[in-house]
Amino acid sequence: MSKKNTGQIFSVYKIDAIIHFAAYKAVGESVQDPLKYYRNNLLSLINLLEIVQEKKLDNFVFSSSCSVYGQAIQQPVTENTELQKAESPYGNTKKIGEEILTDALKANNFHALSLRYFNPGGSHASSLIGEYPLQAPNNLVPVITQTAMGIRESMTVFGNDYNTPDGTCIRDYIHVVDIAKAHVAAIDYLINKKYKKPLTVINLGSGKGHSVLEAIQTFEKISGKKLNYQIGSRREGDIEKVWADITLAATELNWHPKHNLEDILRSAWAWEQHLAGKLHHNTEN
Repeated sequence: MSKKNTGQIFSVYKIDAIIHFAAYKAVGESVQDPLKYYRNNLLSLINLLEIVQEKKLDNFVFSSSCSVYGQAIQQPVTENTELQKAESPYGNTKKIGEEILTDALKANNFHALSLRYFNPGGSHASSLIGEYPLQAPNNLVPVITQTAMGIRESMTVFGNDYNTPDGTCIRDYIHVVDIAKAHVAAIDYLINKKYKKPLTVINLGSGKGHSVLEAIQTFEKISGKKLNYQIGSRREGDIEKVWADITLAATELNWHPKHNLEDILRSAWAWEQHLAGKLHHNTEN
């Protein structure tokens, strides 16, 4: 969306706070088409920050990512962990985005939170709201559920020679409902002026790391389905391992994740089954 079109929203509505989600997010695609990612992810942020500046708005929440850490030397990562080179253009757009936000805050009198998501997954407990990739998904959870449903014939585990217990990448999986509740807490934090500085950076994860094979095995256990997967070569842009220290989220936002990996996979599988049933019904009619 252009700055002009975005600006029209602010002319119609009174805005008390902004949550900026407008970004492409597939690591693999960003490696293949980096300019697409730099143009969309950075220009959309700049457009919005210019409007914030012009209209003298406050309370800005930026959707960031654990990919800004690159391959961190120590785990778990805290918000003060030194950022390494981003392993993908996607990760770099989030890293640069935080730098742009920092500079904008120095020049203008407003306050922001940068929420560094780890690996969101799962769906709403109603199974009425979930992830519906328009193209082949890159994230592990929808790849698992689509494979189990037969939408995909098989899935690939990208590399089993990493320096991890089973050789596959380790990630910190966090339920989307927990992420959503963190945003409610973030807006409350900003509007009620609980901040101590212009920009506060906070990790949003479960605080635990799980390997790709562990996620597959957990899904097989909770669903009773055997997944058809094969081991492939490493995927460019992937980080070996990362998981979060979430102490700051607890102390600053009073936020604690309520769901574990089983909850994420169980809800994602329920959503996939609901979606399949809905599509089947529409086809019959």
